[in-house]
Amino acid sequence: MAKLIECIPNFSEGRRSEVIEALVSEAQSVPGVILLDHSSDESHNRSVFTMVGSPEGIGEAAFRLAKKAAETIDLTKHTGEHPRMGAVDVVPFVPIQDVTMEDCITLSKQVAERVNSELGIPVFLYEESASAPERKNLAAIRKGQFEGMPEKLKDPKWQPDYGKAEIHPTAGVVAIGARAPLVAFNINLSTSDIQIANNIAKIIRESSGGLKYVKSIGVMLEDRNIAQVSINMCNYVKTPLYRVFELVRAEAARYGVQIIGSEIIGLTPMNALVDSAEYYLKLENFDSKVQVLENHLL
Repeated sequence: MAKLIECIPNFSEGRRSEVIEALVSEAQSVPGVILLDHSSDESHNRSVFTMVGSPEGIGEAAFRLAKKAAETIDLTKHTGEHPRMGAVDVVPFVPIQDVTMEDCITLSKQVAERVNSELGIPVFLYEESASAPERKNLAAIRKGQFEGMPEKLKDPKWQPDYGKAEIHPTAGVVAIGARAPLVAFNINLSTSDIQIANNIAKIIRESSGGLKYVKSIGVMLEDRNIAQVSINMCNYVKTPLYRVFELVRAEAARYGVQIIGSEIIGLTPMNALVDSAEYYLKLENFDSKVQVLENHLL
């Protein structure tokens, strides 16, 4: 079987179509790599790409995209609802087929070294590639964002894994690492009060004593004048989407607020959605491995 690694780079650009198109062209130009999906959000001012390919191809694509982002995105002029610290903000590698997590860790370090040495962008290793326990969590690394990063890097605890303790003047810093599959799941609320979204996000996320494997923040969608709970589901098997959805629904009701919609950003494993379908349809004696048609075809 062919070795396949997924890469999901996040870029701090979701508004300028010419920049997004340039990034798409760059991703599509690398042999052995398929751009499966890309999505952009103007409120977040962020784009998420999903690529899959051979270890060599996906590593090359990740580097080329980091280079293109550094050439076209200036964070000194960037505004958006989503936290960010780099033009290419985060580059995760996920094992898909006939590769191990260790393979992805090795690749992440190779790409990190190249991004720093050739582009001059400091790199933090995160998740499974992290060099210290406090660096596993992307939110901890990104705290302070682009504007606060120069001061943060003065702390010896936050020396980059690759590069000097000085941000790139326009491209900032980047987190690169290996991780398990993640579901980016956002829930929109029937309110323009961002504090309600912040309160709910705090209740549901693991770091504040909420659900395990859940990371969340409150975000204001200015173009729709609604608040959103933006969620990363780090283990959709142990903490399924429906459990998070129902907890958000219950907490929102305390404020007289309803859920008006939800969205998946990028691609998601089929079973993450099948689990929720099974829950809401109250399916009896259902076995997704046997009864889902696609499981017999893939």
